[in-house]
Amino acid sequence: MRKVTAGLFYSVDGVVESPNLWQFDSFDEELGAGMHQMMARVETGLLGRVGYEQWASYWPGAAADADFGAFINKLPKFVASRTLSGELEWQNSRLMDAPLEEFVAGLREGDGGEIAVFASISLTRQLLFAGLLDSLMLMVHPVIAGSGRKLFEDGDPVTRLELQDSERTSKGNMILSYGVRPGA
Repeated sequence: MRKVTAGLFYSVDGVVESPNLWQFDSFDEELGAGMHQMMARVETGLLGRVGYEQWASYWPGAAADADFGAFINKLPKFVASRTLSGELEWQNSRLMDAPLEEFVAGLREGDGGEIAVFASISLTRQLLFAGLLDSLMLMVHPVIAGSGRKLFEDGDPVTRLELQDSERTSKGNMILSYGVRPGA
């Protein structure tokens, strides 16, 4: 069974939206090494419509961060959307042909490397609460963002997690990986 993962930059106050506004100089060598390790394991990407539109307008022509650009451009990507239709312009991207949970459950049953959620708070939440997310990595930066969308919301179901891995980086980030606690 393939593993489904998500990784999000996370402020101390829980904000995950627009980390470019609050990440500052805290991206360090350890985070970079972790990104390269992730790129070596991931063979399929999942995006929501908003993330797809933002990334499709940037990554195909991005000169900066060539390593990630080369990775994400060639990666097979599936997009969950209720509004997009037809062929997608960004290379190796196509729409999911079934509801998200059904589509991802089918992908998990196939052969291959990890399946990663990119640039989507809503897909991450939906897959976590559906029990389809095997690992949630939060890269906690030493900053209070003050505003922005958070990963968790009032009214979310009580969900017990177990710590899979943790690391403190040289610039004070905490990399915390969680999975849903078995039997919880």
